[in-house]
Formats: sequence, structure tokens, C-alpha cells
Amino acid sequence: MTAFTSAIGLVIIWLALGPYYGYSDTWMIAITVITDVVIFLMVFSIQNTQNRDSKAVRLKLNELITADKKARDTFIGLENLTDDELEALDSEFQLLVSKLEVHPAMHKLHNKITEAKAKRLSFSEQAEHIVDTVLNPFNGKHDDQ
Repeated sequence: MTAFTSAIGLVIIWLALGPYYGYSDTWMIAITVITDVVIFLMVFSIQNTQNRDSKAVRLKLNELITADKKARDTFIGLENLTDDELEALDSEFQLLVSKLEVHPAMHKLHNKITEAKAKRLSFSEQAEHIVDTVLNPFNGKHDDQ
């Protein structure tokens, strides 16, 4: 909250100095440079925080795996596997889940999700629809035709 309040304060000061500097290019460049530097630093700060959080979650999961005698300890360190190896492991789990007895409510939920996905347009179809809608006034097409 302090950072946000400070940022608002700096913007107000910058705006107040606008008339004094005649809204010059230097006045405009100053806020642009300061904003860019702050954004640059925040990106690395957020990434560092996410990395630490991810590592903490992995360590907690590793602890749970080692504490449960039924769990396979080979799952410790999965983050070091290649994408192909992870995909193969995911396929194995999908097969295991399909063989489990699942509550009927979960089947209903799964069916609803599958139906909703089937109704959705693909990304390219969505993009094409948006482009057609935006360009509609310019190419002479109308929805009622």
C-alpha cells in the first residue's frame, strides 16, 4: 500500500510541475523514464517472488510424498524432467484416473466441461470473428444480409 501511495504522490507532483516546465519534452521524458525503470525492476521482483513460492510448494509436496508410504518417491524432482517425459507421466495418470471409481457428480461435471469446450470456437475462429466484426463497416457487409 505504501508503494501505491508513493506512486500516486509522485504522479501528482509530476503533474503539478507540468505548468512550471511548460509541459516540455523533458518533463514528459522524465516520467516515461522513471516509469520504465520501475516496471523493469518490478518484473524481476515479481519473478523472484514467484520462483521462491514455486520452490516452497515443491518442497512441501516433496515432504508429503516422503511422509506417505503409498506415494512413489520417484516423483520428487519432477521439475527436472523434459516436456516429453512429463507428457508421458500425465498420460499414465489419465489412464489411472479413468480406471478409478469416480463419484457420479464428477462424471456430470466432466461432461459439462467437455460440452462447453466443444461449443467454444477455436482461437483462430475467435480471431476471425473479431476481425470480421471490426472490419464489417469498412467492407460493406451487414449482419442482416
